[in-house]
Amino acid sequence: MTVVDRFLQYVKFDTQSDEETNMTPSTPGQMIFAQHLENELRTMELKDISLDENGYLMATLPGNIDKEVPTVGFIAHLDTSPDMSGRHVTPRIVQNYDGGDITLNPTENIVLSPRQFPELLDYKGEDLIVTDGNTLLGADDKAGIAEIITAVDYLKSHPEIKHGDIRIAFNPDEEIGLGAHKFDVKLFGADWAYTMDGGAIGELEYENFNAAVAKVTFKGCNVHPGYAKHKMLNSIRVANQFVIMLPRWETPEHTEGYEGFYHLVSFDGSVEQTVLTYIIRDHDRDRFERRKKELEHLTRKINNEFPGCASIEIKDQYFNMREKIEPVMHIIDIATEAMKEADVTPKVQPIRGGTDGAQLSFKGLPCPNIFAGGLNFHGRYEFIPIPSMEKATKVIVEIARLVAEKS
Repeated sequence: MTVVDRFLQYVKFDTQSDEETNMTPSTPGQMIFAQHLENELRTMELKDISLDENGYLMATLPGNIDKEVPTVGFIAHLDTSPDMSGRHVTPRIVQNYDGGDITLNPTENIVLSPRQFPELLDYKGEDLIVTDGNTLLGADDKAGIAEIITAVDYLKSHPEIKHGDIRIAFNPDEEIGLGAHKFDVKLFGADWAYTMDGGAIGELEYENFNAAVAKVTFKGCNVHPGYAKHKMLNSIRVANQFVIMLPRWETPEHTEGYEGFYHLVSFDGSVEQTVLTYIIRDHDRDRFERRKKELEHLTRKINNEFPGCASIEIKDQYFNMREKIEPVMHIIDIATEAMKEADVTPKVQPIRGGTDGAQLSFKGLPCPNIFAGGLNFHGRYEFIPIPSMEKATKVIVEIARLVAEKS
C-alpha cells in the first residue's frame, strides 16, 4: 500500500482520547486501532512485535548490515484530539488544488478558504486530503503512523538500502499529555528516536515549552443578596480580580516564537466557589519558574485582602527537551541532512507546545520531532498535502540510511 492508502484506511478508526476516564488507553478505539496495526506489522513479518495492555505497540525492522550501527526509533501516537469528533471521518482528495476556496460541506456552508488559512496557497497545484466539515481529519497523528509503516515497508523491500535495526512504536493518549507516561524506554531499546508528529513540511523541532498547570480556588460566602452587606463574599468577583492582575499581553493570542504565556483555560464558578485553571508555558526554564512564582504571589495578594479565600495548586507537566538534545546534536544533523536528501528544506523552530518526545527525552530517549505534513490540527479545517506525506516517508528512509552510512 502507498502512504495515502494507509492514511485513508487509518482515519476510519475513531481514536479520540478522553482525559476523564483515568484509563490507559483512555478510550477503547485506540486499542482496536493498535490491534489492527499489530496485525499489519505481523503480515509484514517484522520482529519483536509487542502490544501491551496499555496500548503501546512496538516492533523491529532488523538491520541488514554487517557492522555495528546505532538503533534508531520512529514514534507516532494512536489517538486524535478530544477537541472535535473523530468518528465517521470522511476524507476527500482535492486534486491539483487551484488556490481557491474548498467547499467541505455545502449544506452547512463550511468552506476551507485561503482568506482564513493563507498557508493553503503554499500547496497550490498539489493534491490535498480534506475533511467533509463534520469531523477532524486525524493527520495528527495517523499521518505519522502511515509514514513510518510505509517507510519500513519500503526499506524491507529494498535491501540494497543498508540500515541498522529500526524500532517503531505507536502509543496512546498523546493528546491528553499521557503518551509517554507508560512508554517502556528500556524495552524500546533505541539509542535515540524521532516522533513523526510535526506539522508543515520541513519542520524539525528539538525545543518545546516548559509546561505546568495551575488550579486556583476561591472560596466565597453566599447569603441572601438582599441582606448581604458586609457578609457576602462573591468568589466570582474575587476570581475576576485575580484574572485582571495578570499581564494581558502575556496570553496565547498576543505571543509567538519564544514568548511564553499564561493561558486561562477554564473558569468555573458560583458565589460560593470559583476555580480557575491556567496552563503556564515558557521556553526559558528560569522565566517558567518565575511565572509559577508570580501566580503564587498573586494568590498571597488576594489572601491579604480576603483572608483565607484563595488557594493554588501547581503541577509541572513537561520540560524543554533542548537540554537533553544539545549533548547529542548529531541526531539533529542527521535529520537535517536526511531532509535535504529528500529535497525538503529544513525549518528548525521551537514547538509552541509539547510532544511525547519531550517527555521521552527526560526518560533517557533523546527524541526530537519531525514533520508529518498536516495543518490546522484538531478541527474541521484540518488538511494534509499528499506530497508532504510522501516526503516525510522518504525522510525516514534517508535517516535509516544515513545512520548506517555514518557509523
